[in-house]
Amino acid sequence: MSLLADVDTHVREVLNIVANPLAARRASDSVAQSWLRCLTEFQLDPARFVMPPVLTQRELTERREATSDLIACSKLEMTTLYQQLADPELAVVLVDADGVIVHQVSSVPFGEAVAADGLRVGALWSEREAGTNGMGTCLIERDCIAVCQHEHFYPRYTSLTCTAAPIFDERGEVVGVLDVTSRSKLLQQHSLVLVGMSRQMIENRLIDARYRHANLIHFHSRPEFVGTLHAGKLAVSDDGVVLAASRSALFQLDLRSPAELCGKRIEEAFNATLEDMIARSIRGSFHPVTVYSAKANSRFFLTAQTPREASSGARRILLNDPNTSITRTKKAPSSDTASAGRLDKLAHLEFGDPRMASQIQLAARVIQRKIPIILRGQTGTGKEVFANALHSISPNGTGPFVAVNCASLPENLIESELFGYRAGAFTGAQREGRRGKIVQANSGTLFLDEIGDMPMALQARLLRVLEEHEVTPLGAETTVKVDFQLISASHRNLIELVQTGTFREDLYYRLNGIEINLPPLRERADILALIAHILESETDDPPTLSQEARQALLSYAWPGNIRQLRHVLQMAIALCDGPEIRCAHLPAEIASGAPPVMQSSARLTNANAAPLADDVDISSLNAIQVKERETVLQLLDEHRWNVSNVAKVLSISRNTLYRKMHRLQIRLSHDPSTTTDA
Repeated sequence: MSLLADVDTHVREVLNIVANPLAARRASDSVAQSWLRCLTEFQLDPARFVMPPVLTQRELTERREATSDLIACSKLEMTTLYQQLADPELAVVLVDADGVIVHQVSSVPFGEAVAADGLRVGALWSEREAGTNGMGTCLIERDCIAVCQHEHFYPRYTSLTCTAAPIFDERGEVVGVLDVTSRSKLLQQHSLVLVGMSRQMIENRLIDARYRHANLIHFHSRPEFVGTLHAGKLAVSDDGVVLAASRSALFQLDLRSPAELCGKRIEEAFNATLEDMIARSIRGSFHPVTVYSAKANSRFFLTAQTPREASSGARRILLNDPNTSITRTKKAPSSDTASAGRLDKLAHLEFGDPRMASQIQLAARVIQRKIPIILRGQTGTGKEVFANALHSISPNGTGPFVAVNCASLPENLIESELFGYRAGAFTGAQREGRRGKIVQANSGTLFLDEIGDMPMALQARLLRVLEEHEVTPLGAETTVKVDFQLISASHRNLIELVQTGTFREDLYYRLNGIEINLPPLRERADILALIAHILESETDDPPTLSQEARQALLSYAWPGNIRQLRHVLQMAIALCDGPEIRCAHLPAEIASGAPPVMQSSARLTNANAAPLADDVDISSLNAIQVKERETVLQLLDEHRWNVSNVAKVLSISRNTLYRKMHRLQIRLSHDPSTTTDA
């Protein structure tokens, strides 16, 4: 009897609000307008509930095929939204432009309960069929809306609260609605925010999916918002025509509809060409670069990316000199938008080299499954930088990144460094004990550099840790559970070490889930782009390269790889007194084109020994300079050619040390195998 009374009260309330809008104390204007439509336009009776019609299986299949891109772009966001709201009494629902439910995420009990009321995949929830409700009313209002319990037209749905947001395509048309329907009695403010954010993610994914062959531009008036949901997104063709624009992009540019921008050239929005935006983004390692609006009255920050799927022909990006260009190789197609997003975060590792690009794509895929990775590459190829980048996209990316160089630690310290120790475990142990690197890497990534130099005794302990996922610190009786992503690196051939008996075979196969090979710099096809990136990262006003200097850098063999290249360019910037780097600012062996002299990594027999001969003519130096040169060489050797550390010891700036080294004829390629200053 009470149920019938509640129904009767609700019906009278609907009729009262429609007849007297001033009485709409419990309903918003949108809800009141919806009730009016239901009564007058759709001829619905709130006292006579009719179950929403359901499509046949064939009709539903055809409907889902027609909206396959919308569903594909929404599934992940819907699942994430459901997990964020963490309420078993709700459903995340996606309807198409006609109000048909094409996908739904909910718990099984709640899904079965609301299915009895017609809330199920295939049901039509337009206002005409289901009265005032979040999904149907949102389609008509074309705006975010919340319909709380008694605001529903039919009393059957007054136990539900709906929060809905329209999904717009690149043309500004509503292609669907994202809705959260729950049993909650109160409208949760965070639900409105999360639904809006998820809707925006879906819209951005739609642009990515529909314009895979287009160049993507992300921009905002504030640099920290580039790459976030607040940034505007544009899809631009190879010839510079805007194909699609997100609603955030229109808002940033103060435009009312996509028609005001789409079909026009990008220069009508910004004072830069597409080629210029891409070239500057590549040189800046995809950090936001500055541009202005076409009328030069607004400043924006943006990143521009080439297509994730290759179109006809590779793009040519001019660099510094109109007579010199590099080919920007398109990234291979990714299996989904999330994969492409991961590759975006690794963009600073690759600048057009096909081998490097393939290794990045391989690593980005296996890191998601927490497979152990071994990085192989010569000294200076950037193994630690690569490992750190992989950590940032891994499932453990929010945890710590802990790097251990097995070659640089004394053998008697490696065990305590890796496994830690309790107080009093050995003479000299800290009173409070110490966590080892493995425990520090818990929930993060452990990077073991030069793993081939680990002593055999410790290899057995490491193997035990990897198999049992627990560590026993020195002097302790209890174990510590650990879970981490393992990345190892070596410039040596571990298979050969296994064959010679200096590396455990069982540990090798435990480490080697996948091997990633980083090519030496001399074999890479993107040296020029890499040079531009380093120059951009070292100074706010990077100099250009003269034709002779450019040719000298491209012709050199680079035995010290990227690390050596960075040092050479740092010195060149310090010596350059104008806007151009010339051969005079480069080390003699690079400027002259002479082959690099490979030295032994053990230049000194002890810390006090005199430097060995280095095949450099120093006859032009006086006695004081010769002595100064020997002192600097000794410090460089003691600090493994880490220029930054030596500069600190001498209490001078790094640029001053570079000038001093140049004056004393100390070459940066002097001992690349021991350099550690990345």
